[in-house]
Amino acid sequence: MLTQLREIVEKVASAPSLIEALDQLVVSTCQAMKTDCCSVYIADYERRQFTLMATQGLTKPHHQVSLAFDEGLVGLVGRTAEPINVADAHHHPHFKHMPGIGEELFGSFFGTPIIHQRQVLGVLVIQQHQRREFDESEESFLITLAAQLAMVLAHAKAQGMWPDQRNGLHLIGSAASSGVAVANAWWDDNQPRLDHVLPASCLDIEAEQERLSIAIELASNEFRRLRKRFDSELHKETLAIFDLFSHLLNDPMLRKDLFARVARRDMAEWAIRQVVEAYSDRFANMKDDYLKERAQDIRELGQRLLFFLHNSEVHERDWDEPVVLLTRELTAAMLASVPRDKLAAVVAQEGAANSHAAILSRALGIPAIMGVDFVPELVHGRQVIVDGYRGDLLVNPDRHVLTEYRRLMREEDELSARVEQELGKATYTQDQQRVYIHLNAGLSADTSIAVNEGVDGVGLYRTEVPFLLQRSFPSEEEQTAQYRSILSTYREKQVVMRTLDVGGDKPLPYLTIEEDNPFLGWRGIRFTLDHPEIFLIQVRAMLKASIGLDNMDILLPMISGIAELDDSKALIDRAYQEVAKYAQAQGQTLKRPRLGIMIEVPSILYQLPALRGKVDFISVGSNDLTQYLLAVDRNNARVASVYDALHPAVLHALKQIEETAGKMGMPVSVCGELAGDPIGALLLVGMGYRSLSMNTRNVARIKYLLRHISVQDMEQLSQFALQATFGNEVRDKITAFVDAQGLGGFIRAGK
Repeated sequence: MLTQLREIVEKVASAPSLIEALDQLVVSTCQAMKTDCCSVYIADYERRQFTLMATQGLTKPHHQVSLAFDEGLVGLVGRTAEPINVADAHHHPHFKHMPGIGEELFGSFFGTPIIHQRQVLGVLVIQQHQRREFDESEESFLITLAAQLAMVLAHAKAQGMWPDQRNGLHLIGSAASSGVAVANAWWDDNQPRLDHVLPASCLDIEAEQERLSIAIELASNEFRRLRKRFDSELHKETLAIFDLFSHLLNDPMLRKDLFARVARRDMAEWAIRQVVEAYSDRFANMKDDYLKERAQDIRELGQRLLFFLHNSEVHERDWDEPVVLLTRELTAAMLASVPRDKLAAVVAQEGAANSHAAILSRALGIPAIMGVDFVPELVHGRQVIVDGYRGDLLVNPDRHVLTEYRRLMREEDELSARVEQELGKATYTQDQQRVYIHLNAGLSADTSIAVNEGVDGVGLYRTEVPFLLQRSFPSEEEQTAQYRSILSTYREKQVVMRTLDVGGDKPLPYLTIEEDNPFLGWRGIRFTLDHPEIFLIQVRAMLKASIGLDNMDILLPMISGIAELDDSKALIDRAYQEVAKYAQAQGQTLKRPRLGIMIEVPSILYQLPALRGKVDFISVGSNDLTQYLLAVDRNNARVASVYDALHPAVLHALKQIEETAGKMGMPVSVCGELAGDPIGALLLVGMGYRSLSMNTRNVARIKYLLRHISVQDMEQLSQFALQATFGNEVRDKITAFVDAQGLGGFIRAGK
């Protein structure tokens, strides 16, 4: 039976269209199960009905055969999302006779839903003349078949081959850069693919190394050219994205690994693929979203090297009018290939919202959607709408939809202009309560540490990035220089530096860690306490970097108990004494930094009172706290829908933290994604938080939003949220409130 099951799914998946796939399905199922009839009904949510799309055994008339969602046995299967096995269908209370299709010839009925991501896509039915219940093996076969078909049908739906997609194609991806655009789509797939490179050897090692050297030089020149091209449009720290590529190309270890492969007679293409994939995999296996997306940057670098192995220059196309750029993977080079005034939006089949290309899109103000499962032939050359707020791609929309979106675009332009004008203002709510807005920062290549006069400092600086980009532990001097440059950037503002947060989920290239469950393993403070020599070097480097600037705080990650905190403090005190003597010898004074911990492990929620006198502040990492509270990895597509920062348990935990911190008189901030989300920011301020740390792209809008709403209103919203049973209730309530204030443009298109 397993062989038959596999054969059916393979035939269906390889069919050129949905209709042919379903025709193949019903015929093959009848043959495999030796049953008299097999039919498949597809859910049409626009008309709220199940439509008979294919059948073997019934008579399919010229007119459409449909059952409303609340009609017949098919409707019952769809409503309950459960299989139904009936020996005598005609006498079942939900049976509905449909004349003209010959259903009266069949006595038995077994139907099972076809479900993808909790949505019923259709119903698969088998019937026989004989009045009998189908046995367990038959039930099992059909249920298993329906489960495997769900992915096939979901893919077909994404490609626009669905009954309720008559009025144009509606595709959904991940919103990577907000904004709305209307233009014709243009498909570009000229980027070479690493996965298409196959093993190959060379005869002339010297000639192959020369090819590789030339490609590296051409790629370096291109990144310098791209940096110069964007020089007038972007902050210099955003431009440092291109400096990252140049840094990687000049990295001696990367070059050594590439040329070593060629020295073993690998062709340059094959050498690039092997080395780039090895480097990329290290980042891809990390848990931190920001670091995880650096894997794509490494792959982009490899793809440009492949390009320049076969091309000595980039040929630019002339554009007559703005276009929506369609691509398999969006890269910085692609963004630069289209003049800014001709690039309306970008849509990529692969990628995510934290990639450097997405960061660039946001910095340039270009709407972008990632992870859209589209068929290029169905979209290229057609008029499309890109909704970067919702992640929607509408192909061939009707004139009413076009008119509405063009109105929303005008409103959005007006709102953006208004928001940017007020960026430099301090954040006071409508009733004059002060809220401090900080940045989450990582690498200098990230826009999130752009010099921005509109922020009050850096709420989280990830110190692990320099460790991850090297092939050995950076020296104390190297770390000191790195931290000094960051602290100098914000001379008059406070910078919170988190100590090294690596381990099982963020393995260093030069330290192999293998664990069955790295998310609950040797990471964060657990790792550094087991390696006090690494911890001491880093803390000493931080302290040395702060001499004379006096604007640094230290933040400890992954603290799960007081013992870890006490051990960390002992090491920090030791480092402080050593650096204080060093500073004194230099005729300078070392200011003792404030010490804080990340609240991200649920166990520490029950030890918050014990922090009194031990730390100076606390910072809530809402991303990890949500994952650990809900036991869900949000990077796992199978359970991503369970991850919800507005889950009642998360909201109650956040309220408990704020209340306890208030009683202790301890400063508290939130530095996760929730702080930069308009809905989250309103809730957090309503709960009592007065310090939020977020990525740069969110700063202007969050500041503007908070300035136009009173704390009293936000408190009422948070009270509602804390009494709600479902996260969606909270989301809907706050969305309606923001809309009523005329500020709906902060969470959707328009204003």
